Amino acid sequence: MSMETWIVPVFAATGFFVSWSLIPLIQRFAARRIATLEGRSFHHTHTRPIPRFGGIAIVAGLAVTVLLAAMWQSFDLARAWPKWGVILGSVAMFGVGLRDDFKPLGAKSKLLLQALVAAVVWCSGVQIEFLRNPITGAEHDLGAWSFAATVFWLVALTNLINLIDGIDGLAGGISLMLMCLLAYFGFANDSFSLCLSLGAAGAVIGFLCYNFPPARIYLGDGGAYFLGFLIGALTITNSQKGTVAAALIAPLFALALPIADVTLAILRRGLKGLPIFRPDRKHIHHRLVEFGFTRRGAVLALYGLSLAFSALAFVVFWSRGQLAPILFGAMFLIFFVSARLFGFVKDWNAVGKELGVSLRLRKETRYALALCQWLEMEAERCETLQDLWTTYLFITRKLGLSQVKLVLDSGRTVSRDQSIHRQPSDFHRNRHELPLANIKAIEFGSESSAMSVRLFEHLTELAAEAWMKAVQRWQSVNQLPVVFEPALPSETTFISRGRALISNAA
Repeated sequence: MSMETWIVPVFAATGFFVSWSLIPLIQRFAARRIATLEGRSFHHTHTRPIPRFGGIAIVAGLAVTVLLAAMWQSFDLARAWPKWGVILGSVAMFGVGLRDDFKPLGAKSKLLLQALVAAVVWCSGVQIEFLRNPITGAEHDLGAWSFAATVFWLVALTNLINLIDGIDGLAGGISLMLMCLLAYFGFANDSFSLCLSLGAAGAVIGFLCYNFPPARIYLGDGGAYFLGFLIGALTITNSQKGTVAAALIAPLFALALPIADVTLAILRRGLKGLPIFRPDRKHIHHRLVEFGFTRRGAVLALYGLSLAFSALAFVVFWSRGQLAPILFGAMFLIFFVSARLFGFVKDWNAVGKELGVSLRLRKETRYALALCQWLEMEAERCETLQDLWTTYLFITRKLGLSQVKLVLDSGRTVSRDQSIHRQPSDFHRNRHELPLANIKAIEFGSESSAMSVRLFEHLTELAAEAWMKAVQRWQSVNQLPVVFEPALPSETTFISRGRALISNAA
């Protein structure tokens, strides 16, 4: 279908205006429901309540754009099941994420619901039917494997966008670049995909006006799932007759950064014996902040890297995939140079040593996770936070942490010290900020002769997270505010109480 050129900015402007104007209303709506930070994850880095419903504005912006496009182009959606599949599938995936924003779902439940939505969309006709070799042009019919390939692609893209949503503006910025890429595809292939891409791009720009550091609203799982699924579905519809050629290969280049980040996260957690879906503060953007970048500087650096990969994606599409092998080499070269430039890898010969260290942490990780799980269950039986603190001291003692200190917002501290050496050089020390009402932070110390620095940092992160989860579980069960009154029991009472707890648990 032909389309007047002046209509293109109209769709983008429509998505932008609807999204931009709705977000203040969403913020006011959410402000009445976010009184505290008690439900916040240990690995989140913001220090004040921030709404996680930015996806609502993006969905609304795209919905108005779709209605405008349908009226202007007279799309016959009743006979276009794949188009219905893209629209309704994206909304359904948004619903899964929004449900998780209100009340967290388990990882398995989310994965099952995502696969179900993707399966229904496959039935609507959004399918990857062939694999094409970009060099020889030979096509391979997937046959029955079409279902598995399509579901995997849609679920993978959905989670990729969500997993990189760990710093203000990053997921939105990368999604914007991908939408621009898909709009370019739409000019050549499908005007309906063009309309969706432009509307989504405009809506994301409106959202970024409030999400760029420092963020005033977050995308949330709902918004991240929606954008990820929409990107995955549009890449399929843009590929001619479902053939995985340039239209599907090109987005892989644009998604190189999140793919690399997620791959490293899975390897990092798997080698240490941690659940692969467990969040942490070791993503690329977290490392940049640790290296001295401001949050805004880290996002801009990653934008620049993503723009370079997006440029490669345009070249892949322009060459119909024939230059893909050469550009893959260029992409790995960019990663290599970036890793050295940003200080991620100072000595490539040390990579093997790091792998060995991570593998040796597996046994300690399993033991620590078992203790942390027990603590969270024990929180349901504790009548007061002081009881829970006593139980927690037993956990930290078993982990080999000789010093533990709670820092309250009043400046007072609650501590336990079983160390022998008193020289500062004899200790490893670590501090974790905790957004728990009047509990500001928790600090740990361990004699350097007791464990390595890597093991100490690893165990203290698990221990800090365990305390936060236990307090949240205690609050959920008792429906009481988290107000810790310093009433530290003596060491004798601690040991006696710890033995009693173990006896009761047995």
